Amino acid sequence: MTDNCHTLHAWINSLRRFRFPFDKDLPLIPQNGIYILFEQGEAFDQMDRIVRVGTHTGNDQLQSRLYQHFVDENKDRSIFRKNIGRCFLNKESNPYLKVWELDFTTRDQRKKNAHLVDRILQQQLEKRISRYIRHKMTFSVIEVKNRTERLRLESRLVSTISLCKNCKSSANWLGQHSPKERIKESGLWQVNELYKTPLNAEDMKQLKALIGSKL
Repeated sequence: MTDNCHTLHAWINSLRRFRFPFDKDLPLIPQNGIYILFEQGEAFDQMDRIVRVGTHTGNDQLQSRLYQHFVDENKDRSIFRKNIGRCFLNKESNPYLKVWELDFTTRDQRKKNAHLVDRILQQQLEKRISRYIRHKMTFSVIEVKNRTERLRLESRLVSTISLCKNCKSSANWLGQHSPKERIKESGLWQVNELYKTPLNAEDMKQLKALIGSKL
């Protein structure tokens, strides 16, 4: 597990790195693939530590997914943004965390809970999240055109990193303030696909083939 995690980090750290604003780089970002996030201050064996692996389910939606994280200020469209907001609120013992946890994507939920929303606070928090992501985060991408393969590889990438005993967060990592134990213990900005089936030898060969020409 550790060997594969180290090799994976070495490969991904060697790829082109993107940062906000990335509009001019869109021709270099594929329509379908897996994105890998790094965060300032997080390291693994003198390399930048991977802090999130993600993908998309719809066809040709990778760029759109990245916009939902970096550009669109709506935590209900990005669980990544929601998780960062959770940390800010929990760190400050802000009772608004209970409202932040609510999902307002459906009309019924908006109608039922609209009176709970502090719109000024919500907007301020979304801006704060944007500043954090845009200033602290960079990402690389791996093109994977097939949806089934994207989801399978995403899961195995996440599991490989979460199962590695040497790939852990720093003491100052914002995620240490998450109310989600799985984020704190894994050092990753996600709770799904942790501790499942890791990358095997065949998966590593496939990944090398996918990114080999860019190393």
